[in-house]
Amino acid sequence: MKAHSIRTRMALASVLPVLLVVVTTVSIFWQDQVQDLEASHQQRVDLLVHQVAIFSAYDLFSGNTVSLQSVVQEMQREPGVKAVRVFDAKGDAVASSGSPTSATWETLAAPGYAAQQRQRKVDVRVEKIVPAVLPIEDLFSAGEQSKAAQPLALGSAMIEVSREELEGKKRNALFTATWVAAIGILLGGLLAFQLGSWVVRPLVRISRMVKRIGRGNFAIEEAVAQDDPLHELQALLNQMATRLAWSRDDLERQVQTVTQELRLKKEQAETATLAKSRFLAAASHDLRQPSHALGMFVARMGQLPMDAQMRQLVDNLEVSVQAMQDLLDGLLDLSRLDSGSTQVRISVVDLNELLGAVRSALESVAQAKGLRLVIRPTRLCAFSDAGLLQRIVVNLVINAIRYTERGTVLVACRPQDGGRNVRIEVRDSGIGIPPQYHEDIFKEFYQLTNRAGDRNFGMGLGLNIVQRSAALLGHTVALRSQPGCGSRFSLAMEAASPAPKVPRGAATRAQAMPGDVRGMRLLIIEDNLQALEAVEGLLQSWGCTVHVASSLAGALEQLRNTGVPDLILSDFHLGAAEDGIACIQALRTAAGQPIPACLMSGDTHEAFLQAVLSADLPLLHKPVRPAKLRSLLRHMKA
Repeated sequence: MKAHSIRTRMALASVLPVLLVVVTTVSIFWQDQVQDLEASHQQRVDLLVHQVAIFSAYDLFSGNTVSLQSVVQEMQREPGVKAVRVFDAKGDAVASSGSPTSATWETLAAPGYAAQQRQRKVDVRVEKIVPAVLPIEDLFSAGEQSKAAQPLALGSAMIEVSREELEGKKRNALFTATWVAAIGILLGGLLAFQLGSWVVRPLVRISRMVKRIGRGNFAIEEAVAQDDPLHELQALLNQMATRLAWSRDDLERQVQTVTQELRLKKEQAETATLAKSRFLAAASHDLRQPSHALGMFVARMGQLPMDAQMRQLVDNLEVSVQAMQDLLDGLLDLSRLDSGSTQVRISVVDLNELLGAVRSALESVAQAKGLRLVIRPTRLCAFSDAGLLQRIVVNLVINAIRYTERGTVLVACRPQDGGRNVRIEVRDSGIGIPPQYHEDIFKEFYQLTNRAGDRNFGMGLGLNIVQRSAALLGHTVALRSQPGCGSRFSLAMEAASPAPKVPRGAATRAQAMPGDVRGMRLLIIEDNLQALEAVEGLLQSWGCTVHVASSLAGALEQLRNTGVPDLILSDFHLGAAEDGIACIQALRTAAGQPIPACLMSGDTHEAFLQAVLSADLPLLHKPVRPAKLRSLLRHMKA
């Protein structure tokens, strides 16, 4: 592109003088030609009117109008003549031919008439008609006769000649001059372009070399001619290209080495991450069975009569079990997020119902610490996953309760962006967070305060799970906090129109159902003896009639002996060839009715969750908290 620009400029620099000379020469030629054509035309008009005056003199003198008419008609046949007239001495027209524009002698003699006709492309000439004077003396008296008085005019001759032929000749002359100028300019341009190419060709070679080097091609494509005017510059460019090629090869080797090292480190980091995720998933799964049994045993122990010292010991044991189960829940959520097995199901979520569930779950926790948990009612709804969103809000509220010594934890919903979005806020009157730690607190296992020995403050997984779950849902988490001023966590999401409500009578009846589980007949299917014994003892302490089995065969035998139970509680893994879903389906087939059932398992992989969803069965993740189990039984009984 640059070479074409240089060549164009060189051509323009050469063409401009040629253009100036050609245009000037042609203009002068055309003006001279126009002047000659104009002079020739005027001479012809003068000659024509003079001939009319000469040929009309005798006939006008003798009064021969027929002859005068013949003269003017013959003259009117000349090319370009539009009209011919002969006037007598009084100004009366005695002969006329053609179509003259003037009607009378007065009009013809008016000032400016000739100029007006000139604008109409007609030349008008008028010449007096005088009688011819013949010499009657000899040559010696010619001088005296010339001094005699001039004869009187007999009349006037008028002729009108069109200028169209003249204008056509002028146009032809202009066309010819234009062609001459164009040919001259073309020849001059070709010559200038050729001269520009001769001058620019070395520059073009330099430009091509620079472009090639700029694209990273350092190979020497052609030798430099010795007679080239830029020989030295091209040789230096070739040397530079060679050195750049050496440097590039060396740099590529270094980059390849560093890239290989980075790839190995990346693979090691990915392997470590996968190993950590597998360890978390396996550890949480393997710990769930004993933790599940331990929780059931502790809950059963808490119902026994005991002295104050034993009660304190059991309470401490219950707190420790609760902390261990919270950690397992956090590890479960973390392993799900790491493995990508968490499935998002977006729907319209009633935020008032969700916050009501949060109040039911955490109000007693806040009261036990001497805090007020204030959850403001709302009519807002949002597009989200109800389960994930509830876990996010629960984690935020638990985090606020942990780090607030006194005061209030407030949960509220607010519209934003003109109602297009909705924001859930969790505010506390706690210790606050310095701005430099606002990003760090969302990292795994990070705790701002140094309380690693206090199990009540968890392991620092809650906020990391909050952030990753919110990102999975497409929600935005924001934090505003200052030391000593408390904290405000906000979760922004898209607002939704409220879903159709359940009829008020049905909701009232559901709330009016009894909450006692006493008298329920339950069938428990569990192959782990410790877990089976723990669940059986706890349910029996609640007044339930419990029948147990460790396999499908045992469950079918219990069904035949004891009849159809109110609820089946089954573990998923029942041996190498059996699973809880197939067992429940077989029991329902044998009973001939859809017996209410629930699965209990520590599995978290996606295939298992999809199977449970397809079977339309409720799922309790181990370790199952006694309160959650009792709530499920109440719901099933209702």
